[in-house]
Amino acid sequence: MLGMLDERVLIFPDIVARSTGEAVVFKGKDGDKIVMCAINREALEDHFDGDNKHMLKIFKANRDRIEHEVRRKYLAGRMESDGSVLIKTMDL
Repeated sequence: MLGMLDERVLIFPDIVARSTGEAVVFKGKDGDKIVMCAINREALEDHFDGDNKHMLKIFKANRDRIEHEVRRKYLAGRMESDGSVLIKTMDL
């Protein structure tokens, strides 16, 4: 087989998410590496009908799609300077 194999796999084994007021924060895992992940309030409001709703409820109802977007951004190498992955409205 030619070329390099990308063996990175981002999974989300921790079902705990928390709201900071500005974002919902949760953890991903790539092997032994913990990857902090988040989606900001604006993205939740703009793309998941978040007006006047609780951010954690919106996150839980849309978790599969949000995790897919986080994984896509992570595998593309589009992390924040601290190595975390933040989904913003322009990412969706």
